[in-house]
Order: sequence, then C-alpha cells, then structure tokens
Amino acid sequence: MDMSERLFLGIRSSATGMKWVDRLGLREANTALAIAQNYGIPDLVSRVMAGRGVGLEAAEEFLNPSIRSLMPDPLTLTDMKQAAVRIADAIQRRENVAIFGDYDVDGACSSALLSRFLTAYGIKNLIYIPDRIFEGYGPNPDAMRELVTKGASLIVTVDCGTNSAVSITAAKDAGADVVVLDHHQLGGALPEDAAAIVNPNREDDISGQGHLCAAGVVFMTLVQVARELRERGIKAPNGTPDLLGYLDLVGLATVCDVVPLIGVNRAFVVKGLLAARNQSNAGLAALARVSRIGEPLNSFHFGFLIGPRINAGGRIGNAALGSRLLTLDDPVEANTIAEELDRLNAERQAMEAIMLQQAEAEAFAELSGKSGPAVLVTANEEWHPGIVGLLASRLKDKAKRPVFAIAFNANGVGTGSGRSISGFDLGKLVRKAVEQGLLVKGGGHAMAAGITVEKSKLGALRAFFEEQAAEQVDELRSEQSLAIDGAVSATGATVALYNALEKAGPYGAGHVQPLLALPNHTIADVRTVGRDHVKVALKGLDGKRVDGIAFRAADSDLGRFLFDQAGHMVHIAGHLSLNHWNGSVSTQIRIVDAAKVDLSRQ
Repeated sequence: MDMSERLFLGIRSSATGMKWVDRLGLREANTALAIAQNYGIPDLVSRVMAGRGVGLEAAEEFLNPSIRSLMPDPLTLTDMKQAAVRIADAIQRRENVAIFGDYDVDGACSSALLSRFLTAYGIKNLIYIPDRIFEGYGPNPDAMRELVTKGASLIVTVDCGTNSAVSITAAKDAGADVVVLDHHQLGGALPEDAAAIVNPNREDDISGQGHLCAAGVVFMTLVQVARELRERGIKAPNGTPDLLGYLDLVGLATVCDVVPLIGVNRAFVVKGLLAARNQSNAGLAALARVSRIGEPLNSFHFGFLIGPRINAGGRIGNAALGSRLLTLDDPVEANTIAEELDRLNAERQAMEAIMLQQAEAEAFAELSGKSGPAVLVTANEEWHPGIVGLLASRLKDKAKRPVFAIAFNANGVGTGSGRSISGFDLGKLVRKAVEQGLLVKGGGHAMAAGITVEKSKLGALRAFFEEQAAEQVDELRSEQSLAIDGAVSATGATVALYNALEKAGPYGAGHVQPLLALPNHTIADVRTVGRDHVKVALKGLDGKRVDGIAFRAADSDLGRFLFDQAGHMVHIAGHLSLNHWNGSVSTQIRIVDAAKVDLSRQ
C-alpha cells in the first residue's frame, strides 16, 4: 500500500515534524473487525490487538494470559537441570550461598527473588551488589574471592556472569561453585569453570525465551529447583514458598528492564501487578507509599515511579539498598530504606536536571543551523557516571538520533551510555568501535549500549560513528512517523474505554501503548504546570472536554505549538490514562504530538 494512502488525518508533518500513519493495513483492519465481532469487544481494542500481530485464533488467550499456558517447561533452557540440581544440593546440604547481582532493578529483583526462596528453606544467603563506579558491572575476582572467604560454597550470579570467565575461575580456585542465571548477550566464549550457565541468549539455547529478563530466568529456575526438592522430599520449615506470590518482583523487573512484553513476559506483568496490589512484599509497598501512588499499581508506576527509586541506589548511593529492601518483611525497616531511596531519587533528579541543561547547551549548539552529526556524542568531566544513561535517553528523545553521554574522570577515562532510535542497532556499532581499537570496552543491544573510552580517542570515535552511521540514521530520521491505532473524541475517552484497552495490555517494549488521535479538538485552555509540563483543556465538536498533559514539553516544539494554537482547533495524538484526584477518577490524554487542522479536508 502506498504510504500516502496510509496517512492518518492527512498529517505529513506534525508539531514535532512527524508523519502520522495508520498502524493497520487492510489485512490487520479485517482481523480487527473479526476479533470485535467474535468476542464482542470495542472496535478500538480489537484494532490495538490486530495492530500488534494478534490473530483471531490467539485473541482469547491474549486477553487472558496465564503463567500455566504461556510459561514453557524450565528444562527447555540449556543447563537448567545442572543449575537446579546444584542449587537444590546447596539447600539439602545447608550450604552458605552468595548471590552476586547487578545494580539495576532487574538485578535487585533477581537477587531478592533468590534470597527469599533460600530464606524460606532456612538457608543462609548473602547478596552482593557491586559499586557501579569503583567495581563496574558484573563479577570481579576480588569480590568473588571475598564471598568465598565469608563462607560461600555456592555463588549464584544473577543478571550478570555470562561474560565473566576470569571472575568465575577465581571463585572456583578459591573453593566455590558458580551458577550463572543471566540473559545478556554473549561477548566471547562461555566461562568453562561455571557449574551451570542458564541464559536463553547463549548460542546453544533453543528454548526461544531470549526475551526474558534475568528475573524471569531466576523465576523459571526456582520453579525447577522446587520440583527437584519435591522429588527429594525436602520441605521448607513453614511450607513450600508460594512462587506465584513472587511474581510482583518478576513483573517489576520485566517492565523496568524494557524487555519485549511478549509470550510469558505478558503473563509475568499481568500477574505481577495483581501480586503487587496485594502489598505482600513490604519493600514494594513502602516504595509505593513514598512514590505517593494513590491508585492501583500499573505498569506505568513500575517503570516510572518505583523502578527509578530502586535504581537511584545503584546510580548515586548504596547499590545494595534496592535488593535489601525487596527482601524485607519488616514494614518499619522497609519504610526507612524506601525513604532513603526516595531522597536519593530526588537528588538524582536534581543532578540530572543540571547535567541535562549542560548537555543540551552543547548538543544543540552543534545541531543548530545544520543537520548535525548522525550520532550525537556529549561529554563532560563534571557529570556523574551513574546518570549518563538517563541523559542519553533524554537527549535522544529531543535530538531524534542516537546519542552517547560520557562522564570523564580525572584520568581522562570516560564512562558512557548510548541510546538509539528505532531501526538503528547501537550495540553493533559499539562492537565495531571496539574492534577498531577506539574503545577500551563496550557492549549492548540494539537500543542501548555502554562504553568506556579514553579522552584522547574521542575525536576519532565521533568521526568513526559518523562514517558508519550517517546514511542509515539520516534515512531513518527522514522516515520517522507516528503509528496511530485509531481515533477517539473527548466524549468517547471514558474510564470504560481505558479499562477495555487495559485488557489488551500491559504495554511496554514490544507491545507499545495504544496511540490515539483526537481529531478536531479546540485548545480551550493551556498553561504550564509543575516545572515544565504543559496542561491543556481539549473541547470536542459537541462541547465535551477532556484534559491533556504534555510532560516536559514547555520548552519544546510541541509545547510551543500548544501555546501558539490556544483557542484554535487542532488534532492531538496521545495515550489515554487515568487521573486519580480526591477520590474521583477521570481520564486524561498524555499528549505526544499535535498537528494543525487542514481546513481544505474538512
């Protein structure tokens, strides 16, 4: 089909320079119609499902995802039997177990999952989270030897370890076995001295579960360990742990690690949110309180309120705070740690605001008056290395191109993070730069990467990125568009519609949130709220109103457009959300774009 035929509302260039297109082609539109007719669900919901590849036959299971139907047998993962047997042996022999985790949300949740399970069987366990700045990502030989010195005869690495052969050998030489539970891409040969390596992304794993985050891998491992223990007749002192009750941690990690919400991952998040709403995990309940969430938890809260607070410990504070909090049953201690993480998160936000101001000044001076580099690289000696990833993400959204943000230390060595635009493989670019000797080290995946670079090579690195990426990035930028799922009016944007759309969720990576158009709505009011958000009142042709908000948009093309068009009729594109206020619930539109109305089409 010709792209011009798929234009939505005829929008070729919006306030943000985007083309609006219909997400559904003719085939998907027919599928949507069949789903709506067969299951009696709203047309808009069926369009959302069909637009994400859900066929008529799969619709019923999709609307009611379950762990039982979507989770494969754990033994389909390579090395699962060996891993489960070794962990079960540790429980049977009452060994001391150390858990070596990563400093992000997935690492914290994975560590807490395993710790809770072992504690339920009365097994002493210690969680070790490395310092982001002084130790970096993954196991290091000194830390592994220290864990053995403290009595660990089994070390389980979670969300790390696949590329840590030297550290695993150090642990084995010191007298401990190592089991790796991970999901990261392999950067070389597998560690030969590991007792087991369960990673659905290892080359010889044919389970098809490469979309799992580490916590998902840990959960599947615990399911198999529980089977192993039952076969041996080994029981926990207070009864077998309720693994389904642990899904709040699995769901949280799945959302925050931005893995595709497909297959069992959807069930993990759906069931995980149900578990989280029960507030059985004292740490999660405390985080919800300090985040001031006054409504039932949803995936937005996981990703944008709870997750960042757990991450704040790893970014600028004590990296072990998050995992510690998630293992707690004492609400008083949990509240103390949650408040500390909330304070650290506020500190992180303040640091990020200053860094972002500096980065934007540098970046947009480089971009002004010309197209600018295909890959934007910003660097500063005063930036905190724990925040460069957030910085790169913010700049990528504004510059609409891949971005690296680098924090240099006093020795001229920089720690950097990169974020990409859809369609450009940043991890592949970084691996090429490593091969060319332009980076000390680097790795990642299509949408995000981490690098270590010497300041003396920064110019050569920029030139290499430009040479390798310019053509493809320019092409992708020229083709950037918004895929619209359907149209709705202020009258139709109801709580009932929101609830119906949620049945086709949860939404996130690989299963994007519905993007709806509100055609021909007048901006009845517009103002700045908070620090830099733009709030509008949108009035439909029938006079009905709905509020809209554009986050962090005050000093953006979108924000300026909304103010310029006050009192005028426009088209709005955004996500339907709920606003809980003083006990009442209403809908609002989270605005992502807007466009002028072409009166010749009316």
